[in-house]
Amino acid sequence: MTSRASLLVAVAAFAIAIGYAAVADSYSVFLIATISLTAIGCIGLNVLLGLAGQISLGHIGFMAIGAYTTVLLMEKAGWPYLAATAGAIVLVSIVGGLLAMPALRVRGPYLAMVTIAFGFIVEHVTIEWRDLTGGGNGLMLSAPPSVFGYALSERSLAIAGVVLVFAGLILFERLKRSGWGYAMRAARDTEVATRSLGIDLVQVRAVAFVISAAAMALAGALFAPLQGYISPSSFPFLQSVLLLFAVMVGGAGSVLGPVIGAALVVLLPEALSDLAEYRLLAFGVLLFVVLRAAPSGIVGLVEQLAARVLPARKPVAEPAIAAAETDAAILETHNAAGLDVTDLSISFGGVRAVQGVSFKAAPGAVTSIIGPNGAGKTSALNLLCGFYRPQAGTVKLGDRDVTGMTSHLLARVGVARTFQTTQLFGSLTILENILLAERVGRLGGVVSALRNAETEGFARFLLRFAGVDGDVDRLADSLSHGEKRLVEIARALALRPRILLLDEPAAGLSKGDKQRLTALLRRIADLGIAVIIVEHDMPMIMSLSDLIVVLDGGKRIAIGDAAAIRNDPLVRKAYLGDATAGEKSRAPRPARQGTALEVKTLDSFYGLSRALNGIDLVVAPGEAVAVLGANGAGKTTLMRSIAGLEPPRSTGEVRLAETRIDRMPAHVRARHGVVLVPEGRQVFPELTVKQNLQLGAYARKGIDLDAEIEAMFVRFPRLKERIDQRAGLLSGGEQQMLAVARGLLTGPKIYMLDEPSLGLAPLVVDELFASFERLRSEGMTIIVVDQMAGHALALADRAYLLETGAILKSGAADIIAEDPLLEAAYLGGETQAGAPQRLAAQAR
Repeated sequence: MTSRASLLVAVAAFAIAIGYAAVADSYSVFLIATISLTAIGCIGLNVLLGLAGQISLGHIGFMAIGAYTTVLLMEKAGWPYLAATAGAIVLVSIVGGLLAMPALRVRGPYLAMVTIAFGFIVEHVTIEWRDLTGGGNGLMLSAPPSVFGYALSERSLAIAGVVLVFAGLILFERLKRSGWGYAMRAARDTEVATRSLGIDLVQVRAVAFVISAAAMALAGALFAPLQGYISPSSFPFLQSVLLLFAVMVGGAGSVLGPVIGAALVVLLPEALSDLAEYRLLAFGVLLFVVLRAAPSGIVGLVEQLAARVLPARKPVAEPAIAAAETDAAILETHNAAGLDVTDLSISFGGVRAVQGVSFKAAPGAVTSIIGPNGAGKTSALNLLCGFYRPQAGTVKLGDRDVTGMTSHLLARVGVARTFQTTQLFGSLTILENILLAERVGRLGGVVSALRNAETEGFARFLLRFAGVDGDVDRLADSLSHGEKRLVEIARALALRPRILLLDEPAAGLSKGDKQRLTALLRRIADLGIAVIIVEHDMPMIMSLSDLIVVLDGGKRIAIGDAAAIRNDPLVRKAYLGDATAGEKSRAPRPARQGTALEVKTLDSFYGLSRALNGIDLVVAPGEAVAVLGANGAGKTTLMRSIAGLEPPRSTGEVRLAETRIDRMPAHVRARHGVVLVPEGRQVFPELTVKQNLQLGAYARKGIDLDAEIEAMFVRFPRLKERIDQRAGLLSGGEQQMLAVARGLLTGPKIYMLDEPSLGLAPLVVDELFASFERLRSEGMTIIVVDQMAGHALALADRAYLLETGAILKSGAADIIAEDPLLEAAYLGGETQAGAPQRLAAQAR
């Protein structure tokens, strides 16, 4: 239901309610007044919940303060009713603003707990402060209030309530269409992207909190004269829950939802009054049924039904744009500036994520930051855009020192970014995503419309510049992965940036989409913008970059153009390991017979993006197999798909010996012996070493657990020394040993290791791979994915080389180690001389 249709319905309902309130009996008038004041509170709560996405279970406290303040100002200070109401709204707004500052720094259930505490504090203050509030006896109005000499009767209050509800709906609709309303909805969808557009999240949510509190104060100011008496029992905690239910049942975020919800929570108990003591039970069941049948509320259900019946909306013809439509000069950065990074550093706990990194990104040039997994690339990008605060070093934008500036302030001075996983505002349209970014954090008046002809024209141009075609009034959530990438870049350009940061923009794109993206990024750089990319697609990086910075272990190990980087020995070592890594320290074993694991034509998707494309893989009993490829090739997705943690959405089979397991959930596959030691270790940090190991053997029955754990201590003696220590306090290497030992205690038949060397010191890596070699010699069937290709190949009997989700080549590990395709896959180069060959059949 559109806002215009909602307001037309509201006008009709307003006229009917006013007419009925003028002639109805006193009981009906009381119900209309009660519905009105409940609807006013719900409209305010709809701002907080429906727009900003924040849950409050203590808003009845604001209503109580509003009611008590109104009565006290009238009875003890002699204020007229309107002045007392205004005073109550001002006081509650101040209280709401003060509460918002600490409350909105927590999220989800923690925010709900803070607001619950606030509600109970207000309740106890009204009970204990007897001299002011009357305690449990409450306060009574000595006479009905008057306005301009006219005494307000119950009927007058009902009519006034209906008028205020109608005014509240108009104001809500205006707020929803303002920059503030769009910012609230954006913050609800994704916080990090909202900050990256120059929007102060705390300020936006505080405004939502204050508006909702003020509406509750107005409801309280109406409640007091309607009842003529108030006490702590007038504002129970249950009322906060009912207000929240009313918004959700009606339709959070919709214009009419709060009114419909308010009518339901007021009228349903009355309609069920004949059920006596079962009334509240029936009321709760009915509310549950409504929410179950219509999760998006009654208004949302009506909209869904209308969409099935009414013809689809035709795209609006795009307005003509000035000559700048074909002139990219509209984007030119007249105040072009580069980024000068000096000795940038940050640590997380004992991990040095970025150590003394320095480089200069020139305006009009493409600077790429590359490196193996865990090198510190994304951490460096987060430092540049203000998501992290550096512990050492400086960042200069032109001549201006911007070190330590927060992300929303950096966006305002010209630093824009996109994200590794697209962060569009899914509840907004494509065009609205761009329009909000154009504001660069300057949101305007609370009821000032976001959209106008000038800003829409520029937004449409940006979308065409980025290559986004079709209806721009579609919801952003409806786009394909490739389209989302382009819209996100257009949104970043709407900030008119001097620096554009992109985190893996080519991830998940097809070859054609990557070519279009490469051309677009070059066009952007040609406009004078300094483009900084973190990317794993080496052919793209080598063809696009003017300067490449290589990180490993948080340090810069190389800097230069594509040719210099491709031939740098330190870079080759970081990606491929030691030059001698492919040389076996053991005699190769004879080919094994039979099949331990078989994967057939496996596909896997992230949304609409294909991550795996027809993978065929075979592992023999007792064999060690390496899965290799550049970051983003699909290695981890393959491991997770085999383990059942990333179920393929399309065709494909996974068989353990003769048993098909691809339809089994992950925990059942693990019990069958398909065990994954995941990337990043993922130990249980609050449990001890021994408890982590015990959990590993949880599903195994009839074993001598103490003996099994002791065997793990023989493999990893350091774990025994820390048996009662919490896993979260172990070093990275010790955590990886614990993860490996925990995986072994599950009794694996297929033992999969995903990036076991990630972030570890060389000596620890050598120690770990020595333990894997012992497992191999004991006959364990192993599949290993590791950024250190040399170590993986030294361990493996055979290897598979992946590129963009497909097998490029497979064969004996020593042959793959010498194949030029391996280096090309990791460091860029031609890997597509012929069609990619799947050689699983040869590898059996």
